[in-house]
Amino acid sequence: MEYPLLKLAAIDIGSNAVRCQISAVLHYGDRYRLKRVEYVRYPLRLGEDVFATGQISEKKQAKFIKFLHALKLLMEVHDVAPNHYLICATSAMRTAQNGPAVAARIQQELGMTVQVIDGQDEASYINRVIENLLEDKKHYLHIDVGGGSTEFNIYHNRRKVASQSFEVGSIRRMQQEEAGLSTEAMRETWQRMEEWVSENARRYHVSRAIGTGGNINKLYSMAQTAPDKAAEKAITRKRIATTLDQLTSMTMEERVNVALLNPDRADVIVPAGHIYLSAMEWANVHQMLVPDVGLKDGMLQALFQDHFDEFRAADDHKPGCPKPAVQSRPTEVE
Repeated sequence: MEYPLLKLAAIDIGSNAVRCQISAVLHYGDRYRLKRVEYVRYPLRLGEDVFATGQISEKKQAKFIKFLHALKLLMEVHDVAPNHYLICATSAMRTAQNGPAVAARIQQELGMTVQVIDGQDEASYINRVIENLLEDKKHYLHIDVGGGSTEFNIYHNRRKVASQSFEVGSIRRMQQEEAGLSTEAMRETWQRMEEWVSENARRYHVSRAIGTGGNINKLYSMAQTAPDKAAEKAITRKRIATTLDQLTSMTMEERVNVALLNPDRADVIVPAGHIYLSAMEWANVHQMLVPDVGLKDGMLQALFQDHFDEFRAADDHKPGCPKPAVQSRPTEVE
């Protein structure tokens, strides 16, 4: 028996990987929820090209278009309507000199529109899901480390009061280290980042951190000595430092074959981890929440709100389905 479900899809084109999540819109009583029905991640690593040469190579473009074509077919199989998906590209695409040309090629060949967003837009999407996790009268530093950039947000009494994006990310740092350069090579940017975090953390009395991104999620899972059954996923600064020390002492072969990290994670997790750790030290916070949410989740929330009237109209025609009094943000469920 088929039970029709409205579905939404978000495609996040990052500097390290491309992620696609398809979620079904569930409605019962006056409550809406988004349930993940498909998740695909592919380590395209646009940042490897862009941060080294300033361009997306022809070889990488070919893979890029082929993978997006596969995602287009996947969305068709799931009956995702043409206006029910969103594609956003971040640091690598906005840095690439041929980024606009690549986006135009994707539009021409696949009919898919890629929105190249800046750091503020990226933070705005993530804010949609982060703000639901905050507690009253507590003040947070949100740290989101990508392959090409790092976004910081300060929340004071559940309200975002400051935000800043820095072109410092895991792939950029890794490439510097492989080239024999230390953080001294980017001292000015690193110093500005430290000053911004320290000043705003002090001004707004930050006491906790929230970390998002694939690398902090992996560091959190590696640091757990037992299954975490707590409602609030958190990790201490000391535990992050210990896990990073263990990874730093391992070869690439050991990270892949002993720690069981994917190759595209094994080489960037330490540079990314040091950004999280440094930010916590600058803010003088000792604990970080790791909620396992990110850009794609905020994109899905935005899609839901953009099409809410459409979903509600469809539900109004279902027997026994009461019309909600107000628009609400859906809960995300696995």
